[in-house]
Amino acid sequence: MSNRRILMITGSDATDFLQGLVTNDIKGLDQGLVYAALLTPQGKYIADFFLARQGDGILLDVAETLGDMLFKRLSMYKLRADVQITGSALNLQRGTGPAPEGALPDPRHADLGWRRYSEADESDDGSDWDAIRVAHCIPETGIELTPDSYILESGFEALNGVDFKKGCYVGQEVTARMKHKTALRKGLCLVDVEGDAEPGTAITADGKPAGTLFTRSGNRAIAYLRFDRAKNELSAGSARVRMDQD
Repeated sequence: MSNRRILMITGSDATDFLQGLVTNDIKGLDQGLVYAALLTPQGKYIADFFLARQGDGILLDVAETLGDMLFKRLSMYKLRADVQITGSALNLQRGTGPAPEGALPDPRHADLGWRRYSEADESDDGSDWDAIRVAHCIPETGIELTPDSYILESGFEALNGVDFKKGCYVGQEVTARMKHKTALRKGLCLVDVEGDAEPGTAITADGKPAGTLFTRSGNRAIAYLRFDRAKNELSAGSARVRMDQD
């Protein structure tokens, strides 16, 4: 089974349609891939995806697990706009080695290499994606990114996934307020882990809830933490956890 769903969005209103919905500026498609998210009106995460120009249309590359839901959500928003949303026969190939013809750099981080869309089977070059994600605190759909996520707590600004000058989109007001009026008190960060602790393990500080451990690679992991409770040593089950100092 494919891990990604590739949708094609066409029609004379396709660009304006997406511009009014997603967190990033669609004008960036002129330079390559655009990483963005769709949010609830309350600013919470619905889905993250990549957008790319494809002829007269726009490809949307999303996790297969969110494909049906996102198709229905986008169809609901289009109303009378001249927008068609269909499946695509293209598949994703990705890797971190030399980029083949037609490949585009992953906009989240240079170490994530390239993404390419073609009729070839979905594939990657065997890169240790979890290790790369942990090294740079890059969240993954369905793991660190869930319906409870706020994108600024999830690092979307550093990942080039949100534009604060593009104008209105769904959830923009809450996102802008978090950016300009408050200091983040919770969010994803890197932690060092000593001992056995599986992803999903609750993190505590002096017996009080402090967060959750997520993707782990070696002795480092991505965690969601309450920063006010993360100043000293933390626990995840029998493992010791502390905020990464690098």
